[in-house]
Amino acid sequence: MSRSLDLPALGRIDTLAQELALLQDKGKRRIAFLGSRHVPVVAIHLIELISRSLAQEGHSIITSGSQGVNAAVIRGVLEVDPSLLTVLLPQSLERQSVEIRDLLGQVMHLIEKVDNDNLPLQVASSLCNQEIISRCDQLICFAFHDSETLLASCNSAEEMGKIVSLLFFD
Repeated sequence: MSRSLDLPALGRIDTLAQELALLQDKGKRRIAFLGSRHVPVVAIHLIELISRSLAQEGHSIITSGSQGVNAAVIRGVLEVDPSLLTVLLPQSLERQSVEIRDLLGQVMHLIEKVDNDNLPLQVASSLCNQEIISRCDQLICFAFHDSETLLASCNSAEEMGKIVSLLFFD
């Protein structure tokens, strides 16, 4: 009995080849992290570990400045080399939660989007995510299956030809 093998779509082969090339590439990359504000406690340690490891390899890390995934990334990179971290806020520092401001005060490369203060947070966050994606080579995203803004950002990154690693909490 013969069996036929279904070949993957050509687009998927290109993506796989690109991912393999990145794994073998010893060059430094600009890696963006996006993710939910609501993170299971166990995942926080994993996110800190991943961001710390990538910083130890010398990669530049860019993220936003909210609680949850972003805060875990910031803590992880700050432990290794603060100069490798860029944090892009969706609005001004004053519009960020009080709980995160002390951590953001330790960030050397902090970019505020004061012009977005008059926008709803969801719109400002979406614009911020797009700018973060435009500055990176690779995106790592931690989300829930119903995280519309994050999933849209991942789709946008894929359309731009970025390597996207999407990990779900649920």
